[in-house]
Amino acid sequence: MSKKVAFYTLGCKLNYSETSTIGRLFNQAGFHTVDFTETPDVFVINTCSVTENADKKCKKVVKEALKISPNAYVTIVGCYAQLKPKEIAEIPGVDVVLGAAEKFRIVDFISDLTKNPKALVYNQPVSEADQFISSFSIGDRTRTFLKVQDGCDYSCSFCTIPLARGASRSDTIEHVLEQAKEIAASGVKEIVLTGVNLGDFGIREGQREDRFFDLVKALDEVEGIDRIRISSIEPNLLSDDIIEFVSTSKRFVPHFHIPLQSGNNKILGLMRRRYKRELYADRVAKIKQLMPDCCIGVDVIVGFPGETREDFIDTYNFLNGLDISYLHVFTYSERENTPAAEMPNPVPGATRADRSKMLHILSDKKRRAFYESQLNKTDEVLFEGDIKEGYMHGFTRNYVKVRAKFDPVLVNELKRVHLTGISPEGEVEITEAEEILVH
Repeated sequence: MSKKVAFYTLGCKLNYSETSTIGRLFNQAGFHTVDFTETPDVFVINTCSVTENADKKCKKVVKEALKISPNAYVTIVGCYAQLKPKEIAEIPGVDVVLGAAEKFRIVDFISDLTKNPKALVYNQPVSEADQFISSFSIGDRTRTFLKVQDGCDYSCSFCTIPLARGASRSDTIEHVLEQAKEIAASGVKEIVLTGVNLGDFGIREGQREDRFFDLVKALDEVEGIDRIRISSIEPNLLSDDIIEFVSTSKRFVPHFHIPLQSGNNKILGLMRRRYKRELYADRVAKIKQLMPDCCIGVDVIVGFPGETREDFIDTYNFLNGLDISYLHVFTYSERENTPAAEMPNPVPGATRADRSKMLHILSDKKRRAFYESQLNKTDEVLFEGDIKEGYMHGFTRNYVKVRAKFDPVLVNELKRVHLTGISPEGEVEITEAEEILVH
C-alpha cells in the first residue's frame, strides 16, 4: 500500500500555493494525500512566522498531529523553519526541519520514515534560496492561488519575511501564462495572484526584466478564466496604469488589498515604509474615481514601538475617513533580528489589545457600510461548495460575501443575482439567481 501524507498550512495564500506544489511532489513519489485526521504516515506542516502567535500555532499543530498518529514522521517547512530551525528541532516529535532552499526537495529528505530521536535540520542561509519555484494550489474547483513572485528587497523594520524567503525573484510571464491556461483547463473559474511583494514582479537573477503591469495585461487575454484577483499590492507599486487597466479589464476584478500598516507618517517612517499616508489616500481616491463599487482591503499594525495615543488616534481617524471596505488588523509583536525589536518606547500589551479591538470594530463598521452600499444591485456571484447550516456561499466580483440555500447545481457556477439584504451573520442575502452565466 502507498504511504499516506497529510498537510497543514499556516499563514498566507502564498503558503497555500506552495503546500499544493509540495503535495504534488509527494503524489509523484507514490504517496497518497489524506485528511489530517486520517492517521497519515507523514505530516507536513508549512509554517508562518509573521507573528508570535503563528509560532505558537506550529507547536500546537505538531502536538495534535501526534495525538492522531503517534508514529507519523513529522516534517516542518516554511518561514518559521527558515528563521528558527533549532527551536523547531526541540519540539517533541518533530523529525526533520527544512529551510527555504530545501523545502521543494522535501521527498529527498524523507525516504526513510523511521522516527528520529532528535530532529534533523537542513537549513542553508536564506541567500541560497535564490531560484524562483513556481506553485499553484489545487483541490478547490472554485479558485486557485497562483504564485508569480517570491522574496522581498524591502527592509521594513518590523518584518522577518526577507530573512525567511530571501531576495525578490519572479516567474517569467510566459510560464505564468502556461500555468494559467493549465488552471483554466481544470475548470477553475478564478485565479488569485500571490507573491511576497507582488507589485515587484519582474526581477530575475537580480535584474528587472518585466513589470507587474506587463503580467496583468498578458493574463487578461487568457481564455477560460473568468476572474483574476490581485491578492495584495504595495501602495507605492499600485500605479495609475494598473488601476486604469483593471477598471476596464475583461478578467481582473474590482478588488484591491493594499497594505497601509499605519495612518501616521511618523510611524510609517519608523516602520521604513516607502510611502506616506498622502500617497495611500491618493491611491484610494484614484480607485474609487474609476470604480466606485470597488472593494478595498487594508492591512494595519497597532502598537508599533513609539506609537503614542495621539499617533494611534491619527491612524484611526485616517482610516475612518477613507472610502475602504474592511481591515486586516495585526497586533505588533517583537520579532528577533528586526530593527523594531530594539526600538525604544514599546507599547504595553494591554494597550495594543485595546487598539486592536477599536480597529476591529471599525473594520466591522466599514464592511457593513460597504455591503449596504451594494444592496439593490445586480451582480455576478461565483458559488463555492461549502455548506453551513443549509446555506452555501460565494463572492461577487467586488468581494461581497453572499449566501444562498444550498443547491449542488450552483457549485463553481457564476450566477447573476440581486443583492437584497444582510443576514444576522453579516452576509449579503439574494433573491433567486436569475441565470447561469458560465457553465
